[in-house]
Amino acid sequence: MFSIHSLVTVRGRVVGTALLVGCTLGTISVSMSAYVIGIPTAADTAFLVGTLALGFGALGWSASVIAGPGMRAMQTHLEAPSDWDEADSRRAMARISGFGIGVMTAAIMVGMLFGYT
Repeated sequence: MFSIHSLVTVRGRVVGTALLVGCTLGTISVSMSAYVIGIPTAADTAFLVGTLALGFGALGWSASVIAGPGMRAMQTHLEAPSDWDEADSRRAMARISGFGIGVMTAAIMVGMLFGYT
């Protein structure tokens, strides 16, 4: 039997690690591209990429919830087992969303720290 603490810990770890990776890669990408296109454009571009990842993750998560029973029924009806699972799909979309939030956070922080006007 799962407790609330263990569920929050597992889900927090899934999203938290993706958030950390997004922050790291977002900081690196904004810093590296700032030399070529400037801080404001680099921060704006990274923020938009993070927003795209967040939107894709949120849309994919809701699609996993909606399509989950239908996919399971189709697999049973066609007798075609696959590795697709609704929980795995939701977990993947949560990671993509966490990554997007991390990139967005990094873009905001780097833009503020290095003089976005």
